[in-house]
Amino acid sequence: MKKITILIMGILSISVSNAQSISDALRYSSGEITGTARFQSMSGAFGALGGDLSAISINPASSAVFTTSYASFSLGTENNSNSTNYFNGTDNSSNTSLNLNQGGGVFIFKNSNTDSPWKKFSLAMEYDITKNYDNDWRANGTGNTSIGQYFLANAQGLRLDEISQFQDETISEAYSEIGIAYGYSNQQAFLGYYSSILIPDNDDNDGNTLYTSSILGNSFKQDYTYSATGYNGKISFNLGTQYGENTYFGLNLNSHFLNYERYTSFYETNNNTGSLVKEVLFDNTLSTNGSGFSFQLGGIFKLTNELRAGITYESPTWMTLEDETTQYIETLVSDDTNGDFYQPVNPNVLNIFESYRIQTPSKITGSLAYVFGTQGLISLDYSRKDYSKTKFKPTSDPSFNAQNALMENMLTAASTFKIGAEYKVKQFSFRGGYRIEESPYANGTTVGDLTGYSLGLGYNFGNTNLDLAFNQSRQDRDEQFFNTGLTNPVILDTKISNVTLTLGFRL
Repeated sequence: MKKITILIMGILSISVSNAQSISDALRYSSGEITGTARFQSMSGAFGALGGDLSAISINPASSAVFTTSYASFSLGTENNSNSTNYFNGTDNSSNTSLNLNQGGGVFIFKNSNTDSPWKKFSLAMEYDITKNYDNDWRANGTGNTSIGQYFLANAQGLRLDEISQFQDETISEAYSEIGIAYGYSNQQAFLGYYSSILIPDNDDNDGNTLYTSSILGNSFKQDYTYSATGYNGKISFNLGTQYGENTYFGLNLNSHFLNYERYTSFYETNNNTGSLVKEVLFDNTLSTNGSGFSFQLGGIFKLTNELRAGITYESPTWMTLEDETTQYIETLVSDDTNGDFYQPVNPNVLNIFESYRIQTPSKITGSLAYVFGTQGLISLDYSRKDYSKTKFKPTSDPSFNAQNALMENMLTAASTFKIGAEYKVKQFSFRGGYRIEESPYANGTTVGDLTGYSLGLGYNFGNTNLDLAFNQSRQDRDEQFFNTGLTNPVILDTKISNVTLTLGFRL
């Protein structure tokens, strides 16, 4: 089937949510180990160490540990490799992207008053990509539930005249007006009705609210393609200070920015007896842009010359998001009278939804590090984040309220453990790390635990250092094509590999 080129025509859907789900909330609430090569090579276990620009993102007191002003820039490649299993149908895919992972600098101001316990102050600005959304995967297999159940689930209980076009109204006008007047579910029902998937119990009654699917049987060949781009990043404005010889404090004010673009294509065929519709192609695009704010408070304490401890509180992130979507559906209808024919429903409409807010959970991090003089160190970080506190807003939106209640029941508090080590031989530094991030789901299976390891090498030229890091993580999860109706899971095994090079220099 040939897809018709989309002609964009903008609309505004007032006070209507775009069927946000738990997976959307987690996408914007979670991050990755990114930043400088030294930070990555030790799996981000820097909460009690400081002295690295990306460590500021873990503990804002890290900036005050620097003895001189410093800057660094990091360039990295990320490879996203996916294996899928859907009703014993398997597929593999991967993609690689190149990014400026990190950039920033810290300025140190020493107190000339030697009698003051405040030894120095630090000002820093740090840019980090916290999550890269570039990803592609494909799933295919023979399922037992049709996409007709998706449209049926959205349509059931809706009046026929609320999912139908008026006389002399075009498909584009009807789709647009239905979205404005009634919302997202009505638009889905509209697509199902005009693609011949939905059959009203009483086609002559505008008040009809019962529907059946014209796709029958329990064997459906299905193919799903997912392609996404974008990133979640932040700029931290940092203030730090050293009090006495052994205590450091810091504050981060974080400005967040987000861009996420996704294209999905679902294709289904069947040869089931009695099915009116034999093929369905359903394409969707989503573009999300947003910005937000959070803050962090932290401290680092030298308990002895060798042993250090750190503590950080990270506030919730308050983000404002805006969604835009397009949709296209085409079916092959088998008609005994007119023969088989393709029936495209192409609204040619860009849905522009009213902005909404998301509040991600806060996080607390505790850290310990042991420094072996100038030879090396070992560091351990533990953090906890309660994902059940994630919220969509405004809560006056009934669908947001429903999703918030669902997240409160299905999500849970998750812990992250990170350990890193460094050993120095003359100008060379050898590094390694390991981390475990618990599943944010209470059942522990919808999204599995994440495990990752890292390796790195650094060389100190004096006033300049060059660092190289490799880190890799792996996580399994169950992914759904749609949030309702057709919810059979795809088992997705994702492996993310990063190689990062950092150039740092004293100012």
